Amino acid sequence: MNEPDPDEPPEPSGTLRPTSARALTVCVVLGLVGGWGVHPLMSGLTGHAPTVSWAQALALVLVAAIMSFLAWHTWQTVQVRGERLEVHQAVNRLVLARACALGGALVAAGYVGYAISWLGDHAEPADRWILRSLVAAAGAAVVTLASLALERACRTDGGERRP
Repeated sequence: MNEPDPDEPPEPSGTLRPTSARALTVCVVLGLVGGWGVHPLMSGLTGHAPTVSWAQALALVLVAAIMSFLAWHTWQTVQVRGERLEVHQAVNRLVLARACALGGALVAAGYVGYAISWLGDHAEPADRWILRSLVAAAGAAVVTLASLALERACRTDGGERRP
């Protein structure tokens, strides 16, 4: 009989679950409240609301494109061609996917909340901030979706043979 050696650490076991809907929902709620609250808070403290530039929105669109490409490339490698990623590559991609999914949801909701805070405001920059906030929110939403796709692309059968 093979008795386990008490000096050797046990073989690691367990599973990594996909990003939960609960975690994403918490990020969305926090983002909406934070984005909506930043306008009146900063207006009261400094006398003017934070600006939203095209650079912010386009940076999120660029990150969304990068995450989309990485998700597609990983899907092709792992799911279509059946190749294995190096362990460090798989872990790095999973960590990146989870962080970007949660961060993207938080940022997207934050920009939506900020846009909502400008509704009904007749100040001169209101229309600009609403448009730019919505473009940034769309970019961040695509970051979230692409990150969830990347997380799914990294899934394997756990070493079990397929029939």
